[in-house]
Amino acid sequence: MEDLLTQAVRAALTDMGADDTVFAIEWPASLAHGDFATNAALAAAKSLNRAPRDIAEELVSKLSVSLEDVASKVEAAGPGFVNITLKQERVAEEIARAGTLGGAWGQGSVRTGERVAFEYSCPNPFKEMHVGHLMSTVIGEAGARLLENQGARVLRDTYGGDVGPHVAKALWALKKKEIVEPSTAKEVGDAYAHGSRAYEESESAKAEIDALNTALYVALAKEDADRTEEDRVLLETWRHGRDVSFAANREIWNALGTQFDYVIHESETTPIGMEVVKDALAKGVFKESEGAVIYDGEKKGLHTLVFLTSRGNPTYEAKEVGLAFLKEERLGPLDHSYITTASEQRGHFAVFLAALEEIAPEIARKITHVPHGFLRLTTGKMSSRDGNVVTAAGLIEEVLQKALEKNEDPLVARAVAIGAIKYMILRQAAGGDIIFDPEKSLSLDGDSGPYLQYALVRAKSVLAQSELTPDTSDTPESVYDIERLLIRFPEVARRAEAIQASHQITQYLTQLAGEWNSFYAKERIRGGEHEAYKLAVARAFVTTMENGLGLLGIPVPEKM
Repeated sequence: MEDLLTQAVRAALTDMGADDTVFAIEWPASLAHGDFATNAALAAAKSLNRAPRDIAEELVSKLSVSLEDVASKVEAAGPGFVNITLKQERVAEEIARAGTLGGAWGQGSVRTGERVAFEYSCPNPFKEMHVGHLMSTVIGEAGARLLENQGARVLRDTYGGDVGPHVAKALWALKKKEIVEPSTAKEVGDAYAHGSRAYEESESAKAEIDALNTALYVALAKEDADRTEEDRVLLETWRHGRDVSFAANREIWNALGTQFDYVIHESETTPIGMEVVKDALAKGVFKESEGAVIYDGEKKGLHTLVFLTSRGNPTYEAKEVGLAFLKEERLGPLDHSYITTASEQRGHFAVFLAALEEIAPEIARKITHVPHGFLRLTTGKMSSRDGNVVTAAGLIEEVLQKALEKNEDPLVARAVAIGAIKYMILRQAAGGDIIFDPEKSLSLDGDSGPYLQYALVRAKSVLAQSELTPDTSDTPESVYDIERLLIRFPEVARRAEAIQASHQITQYLTQLAGEWNSFYAKERIRGGEHEAYKLAVARAFVTTMENGLGLLGIPVPEKM
C-alpha cells in the first residue's frame, strides 16, 4: 500500500512541476486522522514557491481522483500535511490477507538473494556468560530474524576470546590450584576472578600471567611434535576450560532460542590477523612505536591504537582484522556483515574499521557495527573481575523463579520468563542502557512481555471457543481502530529491518495489544453483530502477534 501511495503522490507532484521533491509517507500520530499522511506539500513548497497549505489542497484534489479506488477520504491538515483514509473494503482485504497468509504475513523481499553474516553474543570462554552477552544475544537474534523476514540468507556466527590476558589470568589461577581439567563454567569463572585480583595486587603474579599469555600463543603456533610437556599440559587445561565454557553458553543459547551456524575462536583469527597486520606494516598502513605496531587513528579523527604489542602479541583490533578475513573464507561470499558489541567498544571498532578500509576496502564496506548499551539491575552494578558478576544464567533463573510463583506450569513459566527478559531488552533502541527490574518485567499491566503474551492467549481462546469461521464479507459500518493498526505490520517490519531497530516491533506490538484489549472490552465478539468479521479481525490479530513475537524471538505460550 505504501508503494501505491508513493507512486500516486509522485505522479501528482510531477504534474505540478515538483518531480524532484523528496517526501515521506507516514502514519498519523492519531488513528482518528486516517491511515496515512504525507509531508509532500511542505517538501515541495520551496521549489514551487507556494504556500504549503495551497499545495496540500491541490494534492488533495489530484489524489482524490487517482486514489478513488483506494481512499475514502483525502484531506489537508495543519500547515500542509495530507491525510489519507483507506476505504473499508481495502482494509477488509488486508485483514483477510493476514488470515490467509498466516506465517507469511508481514514478510518482505527487499533482501532476497543476499547472504548476510550476523555476529552476536560473543561470550569469552574462561568467564561465565554475563548479562551484557545476554543483551547481545537477544538483540542479535532479533536483528537476524528481521533480515530473514525480508528474504536474506542469514549466517549466524559468534566469536569468542579463547586467547588473551583474560585467559592467561584464569589459566594461572587453575595452575596455582593444580586443576588441569576444570569441570564447570563456574570453576573457570572463579579462576578468572582470582587471577584478575592477583594481576592487580601482585607484581610477581602480573609478570607470571603476562608470561603465561605469551606462552599460550607460542604453544598454539608450534607443530605438535615441537611442543614440550609443559606446552601440552597448558594446552590441555586451555581446551578443557574452553569446552566447559562453551557447553554452558550453549545451554543459555538454547534457552533463548538461538542456534549459531558458526562458532569462531580468537585462536583461529590470531595468526591471520598478525600476518595481515605485518604485511600492512610493510605497506605503510601501520607504523612501529616503541617496539609495538600501531595504527595512527588521529589522521582520521580517531584514537591511535596498538595492534601488535611490544611482546609481539596481537590486540583485540588485530584479531578483528583476522576475523574479517576468516569470515570471507569460511562463510563464503557475503553481501553484508553485522557485528553486535557493547557500545563501550565504539571507539575501538571505529579504529579497526578505519585500518581495515586501508587494507581491504571491499571487506570493510560490508561491515556494520550495531552497538548496544548496558543492562543494569535495580540492585546495582556488577564486575566479573571482582567475582560478583550477574551471570546470564543467574538472571534467567531469577526471573524464572518469579514466573513460577505466578504460574506453576514449568513450560509456561519458562516461556513467560524468557519473554519478559527479551521484551525488556528489546523495548528501546539498541544503543541505550537498560535498568532491569525482574518484578516489573513480569507485570500483566502493560509494557512487558507477559502483557503481549497474555493478549495473544486471550485472542486465541476467543477463536477456539467460536463455532463460526472468520469471514470478512459481512463488514460493519465503520473500520475498527485495531484494523488500522493491524494493516501496518508488513511496513513496520520492513522499516525495522532497514535500520536494525527491533524496538520498533516491540513498541508496535505493545500498542497493538492495548488496542486489542480495548476492542475485546468494547465489542461483543462471540454472539454479537458481525461476529464472523470480528473473528476475522481476531484471527488477523493472532497472526500479527505470533509473527511479530517471532521476529523478536519471544516464545508464545499456549496458556497463561
